[in-house]
Amino acid sequence: MKSIINKIASELKRLIKYRNLMLMIVDMLCIDLAYIMGALLITASPSELFSEYYVKKMLTLIVASSIVYLAVFGLTGQYKHIVRYEGGKDYLMYMVLSIVSSGIIAFFGEVTFVGQVSTRLILLAGIFIGFLMITYRAIIKYMLVFDVAEKGFSTNKNGQKNLLIIGAGNAAHDIIKTIHHVMPEEYNIIGIIDDNLQRQGYSLSGIKIIGTRNDIVEICKSKNVDTIFFSIANIDSENKKQILSICQETNAKVRILPGVKELIKNKKIIDNLRDVELEDLLGRNPVKLDNKNIEYLIKDNCVLVTGAGGSIGSELCRQIVGYKPSKLVMLDIYENSLYDVQTEFQRKNIKPNIVTIVASIRDKKRLEEIFEEHKPSLVFHAAAHKHVPLMENNPLEAIKNNIFGTYNVVNICDKYEVKKFVLISTDKAVNPTNIMGATKRMCEMIVQAKDKVSKTDYVAVRFGNVLGSNGSVVPLFKKQIAEGGPVTVTHKDITRFFMLIPEAVSLVLQAITYANGGEVFVLDMGNPVKINDLAINLIKLSGYVPNEDIEIKYTGLRPGEKLYEELLMSEEGLQDTEHEKIFIAKPMDITMEDLEIKINAFKNLVNAEEGNIEEIKIVFKNHVPTYHEENGGK
Repeated sequence: MKSIINKIASELKRLIKYRNLMLMIVDMLCIDLAYIMGALLITASPSELFSEYYVKKMLTLIVASSIVYLAVFGLTGQYKHIVRYEGGKDYLMYMVLSIVSSGIIAFFGEVTFVGQVSTRLILLAGIFIGFLMITYRAIIKYMLVFDVAEKGFSTNKNGQKNLLIIGAGNAAHDIIKTIHHVMPEEYNIIGIIDDNLQRQGYSLSGIKIIGTRNDIVEICKSKNVDTIFFSIANIDSENKKQILSICQETNAKVRILPGVKELIKNKKIIDNLRDVELEDLLGRNPVKLDNKNIEYLIKDNCVLVTGAGGSIGSELCRQIVGYKPSKLVMLDIYENSLYDVQTEFQRKNIKPNIVTIVASIRDKKRLEEIFEEHKPSLVFHAAAHKHVPLMENNPLEAIKNNIFGTYNVVNICDKYEVKKFVLISTDKAVNPTNIMGATKRMCEMIVQAKDKVSKTDYVAVRFGNVLGSNGSVVPLFKKQIAEGGPVTVTHKDITRFFMLIPEAVSLVLQAITYANGGEVFVLDMGNPVKINDLAINLIKLSGYVPNEDIEIKYTGLRPGEKLYEELLMSEEGLQDTEHEKIFIAKPMDITMEDLEIKINAFKNLVNAEEGNIEEIKIVFKNHVPTYHEENGGK
């Protein structure tokens, strides 16, 4: 039976270039058959049916009906449809047009060549014609789809990849349709996974639903699945994380649909599929924001961002422009990254007035010129040296840039009466065991001391690592995987807090709406993540087997590196805010007089331009009380 259907389908496809002519011929046959069926139902006797008068009248009706039907269907574009893609709306239109056509024939027939009996025949035949047209078109569609679906279920051959689809929704339907008609030789679809138990055993576009998420591993093993398409766009973060974690237990390459917003931008479902990123596995829910309060602070105001070319700085700029500032001043010393952000905005035709400035936060005179010209109301200070091992080996550079750069910007904000200053801080400032973390702790002290004597509201926002930031572990791992390994992890048990860059920046913007001055805001980073697990996941997501295809090599903790980071000092405690992911640390008791003593001590180090690392660390221990030297941490 299947072979017969396949042969018919193949013949139909061979005749496809004559499709319009073929459809018209079959439609005329449907008209003939419909009138015969109608005549049999309403004619009183066989002798009347085969009388010369009745046969002549029937032939006249059939010819007239064929002309009218073909004209109506042609003028309304029905012969431009592709039969295999037709559905319920198209079939309804066929029935409506059949009734309309029969009505036209009946109306003109009353005043020309037919009588009352023929009018009943015309209307009855119209219903039959619509039904017959729908039926044969549905049969053609079924045979064409069945033929392709049968190929989809065939054994893997000619380099086809065995494909498993997760999610039996509209996206899966579009993916299957695209594969069947565009790339049937590339993928062999072995089935669909869906957690809805009532759907089990049913088919979508000719592909059977063969299990739930609990069956993924076994199906991939038994069916030798090469690729998994995750086709659920509107799933919550936690369920998405769970299903993708199961997929990681297989050896299949996983591709995923992005969120609904991205799908709206690009309606070609198959083009939206992308590789799974670690962000998908974090399971973090979207951040809810009070956009009105953020807009109130930013709209029609000049905003300045230091470190605007960096990962956090550039994302700050992207989100800030959405709140319509009068001007956005992007400042960075590194011209290449700043240029990238500038050209991105130009490509996207971003409307607010954007000023791009190459300058160093160490240059106090240049900063004054910039503030004098642009007079910003809101300053986000993201510029900093942040790499722990590099700053251990270059401590004076960390002091110059992080401490004195921040001190310069803070003082100039006070001079030019900036409304709010926001320091982007780090979890490494908590009980720091390295020079970089200690300098950021000093920056927090500068902010809290200055707030006590200035009209400007000075605040800091502290959070952990962000996935994919410049120089972070994830891009490093990806590069190492691309080079064939090994992937280097400092310690098997090392953990870090991770957050998505857009999420961190959104919470920074929300935090400043709660700022009265002097606060150190702490962002909820969720649960700590083992770096070793990140390495394993990235290797799997890249289609390799850890320690078989790609080696994981443990290199030992680097100078100043902890096994884990803390977000709060033990003596600080937490104060809630209106947002569930934003907290306030207890303020430090530091005055400007205390701060000046500490600043002068570091100034002496910089002015001397000498001193070994141990002498520098002694100054940090004396003036950053929570700093303690500890390689490997707790």
